[in-house]
Amino acid sequence: MIGETEPGSALCAADMIRGMDRPITIITGASRGIGAATARWLARAGHDLALGYRENRDGAEKVAAEVSGHGVRCVLVRVDVSQEADVDRLFADTAEQLGPVTGLVNNAGLTAHIGDLADTPVEMIRRVIDVNFLGTVLCARRAAQVMSTRRGGPGGAIVNVSSSAATLGSPHEYVHYAGAKAAVDAMTMGLAKELAEDGVRVNAVAPGLVRTDIHAGAGDAGRVERVVSRVPLGRVGEPEEIAPAIGWLLSPESGYATGTVVRVSGGL
Repeated sequence: MIGETEPGSALCAADMIRGMDRPITIITGASRGIGAATARWLARAGHDLALGYRENRDGAEKVAAEVSGHGVRCVLVRVDVSQEADVDRLFADTAEQLGPVTGLVNNAGLTAHIGDLADTPVEMIRRVIDVNFLGTVLCARRAAQVMSTRRGGPGGAIVNVSSSAATLGSPHEYVHYAGAKAAVDAMTMGLAKELAEDGVRVNAVAPGLVRTDIHAGAGDAGRVERVVSRVPLGRVGEPEEIAPAIGWLLSPESGYATGTVVRVSGGL
């Protein structure tokens, strides 16, 4: 069953069955790439899903149709993760339509520009930091509020999508993005310790060079072919190769893992 909400509206979904004993997971940036692949993986694993998207409604609807084919419940929520009110609505709508949130995949991200920092416009730097770091913090903050057992929540897991850029620095491409992702790694470790007694695990996955639209969005659609020689495994990764790591960190099988960054980067 697919539902959708827009800013300022609430979906009445009387035909949605509540109380099903399944994980309820929010994925931001779910309309394409790693977010879409993760949605498909989690649907096969039996997660009910809230798919957050900002602009690509057609892509989000396509993903929703795919995951619903696995018999799980799915809702779409339009959200700008850098805006607190949007984030609060994302979690509220998910809880109203699906039930208590037990998982969050902080995947929304962009690089926006490729080039030296000296040539990167300040407004692009701000947007990259706002989405990749502030957006991750705001979503993780709200997840902590609603999932913490100490606060009356069900417990759960948060997975932040970082990047190998966090340790490589990405000179001459996007050091501002690399810095934002390094901040995500630091926040992951700190929040994991903060929530360790609250029944919430916090981890991150750091992909390397992956074939997604993020490169075209930064104005360099051919980047993966241009830089693939840097990858020790000698090839570009696919979103479907990142999703299982995210899925594992959300699962009971990773119950002793928290505060860690799992690198899935072909050796980078």
